[in-house]
Amino acid sequence: MAQITSITSEALQATIRRLLPSQQGFGEDLQAINVVTPIIDLTPTAEGSILPTSLQQAWDFSTGHNTVAGSAVNLIASPGFWRVFVNLNAFNRATPAYNAVISLTDGLSSKVIWEMNGASGSDLAGAPISVDFIVYLRSGDTLTGLTNLSAFTMDVSYRSVADVTGNLTNPSGFVSQ
Repeated sequence: MAQITSITSEALQATIRRLLPSQQGFGEDLQAINVVTPIIDLTPTAEGSILPTSLQQAWDFSTGHNTVAGSAVNLIASPGFWRVFVNLNAFNRATPAYNAVISLTDGLSSKVIWEMNGASGSDLAGAPISVDFIVYLRSGDTLTGLTNLSAFTMDVSYRSVADVTGNLTNPSGFVSQ
């Protein structure tokens, strides 16, 4: 026989009010029933039509690439979420000091996202450094790369993983079944 029990947990009630704002004025206590109710998940995730993150962010033919060596390069100027992979190759360089920078700019100011510096006289020959991250660009933002020496090269690959509102961008040519 089914039994209905009142639940008087303020923590659960606060969670319901937070997750379901239209229920904030509902004055009744939460209730539990000891009847098993099957739930069928009809979301695209349960259906399998949405790729796992690792596959959705795969490199494809839409992948962009730039090499930055001794100057500043505008890498991405389209709004949205972007996967960025940086591979830094340092050659034997005794002087001067060297640096590589990935930054965001909105036309008025810049924000460093990633930076690698080496002191004058230090040597990174044969020590490639890689970093893989996601960046969000608003309309008007630009992702730029800069190295101060031509022998200090930074290879940057990038691919859109979601538009500016967060709608995922699947790999080019991918069709879910």
